[in-house]
Amino acid sequence: MTYRVCFVCTGNICRSPMAEAVFHARVADAGLDGLVEADSAGTGGWHEGEGADPRTMAVLAENGYGLDHTARRFQPSWFSRLDLVVALDAGHLRALRRLAPTEQDAAKVRLLRSYDPAADRADLDVPDPYYGGADGFEECLEMVEAASTGLLAAVREQVEGRAA
Repeated sequence: MTYRVCFVCTGNICRSPMAEAVFHARVADAGLDGLVEADSAGTGGWHEGEGADPRTMAVLAENGYGLDHTARRFQPSWFSRLDLVVALDAGHLRALRRLAPTEQDAAKVRLLRSYDPAADRADLDVPDPYYGGADGFEECLEMVEAASTGLLAAVREQVEGRAA
């Protein structure tokens, strides 16, 4: 049974596609292709149908990540097929939990940086780089990469628990 993860930010063109690309790479490196699927979405529909921000794509490419992406808006009906919904900041976390049809669905929503043991527990947001320069996208990637190691470990534990 495939374990399904969805990364969610505001418009699905910067942070969540970046997290999706990094996690895809981690899953492949861990040999979990076919056991774990990941995608991304936004809390809003402003960029639906568009590709990822060119600065996101540039930072990903510079760091060896690939991504084929079309922005979309998160739908509450998706909760039933997802195992984990990963919010990129506290605003997304609150919005997603409000959208959740059940308490069990709301419990599926976690902050990405909660998987980074070195992250400041008082501020687990991945800042939105959209209105800044390239350095904001690089900082975003660093935060995503740091959290992805812990996220992969948690997902691997769930996947192996299903197989047992």
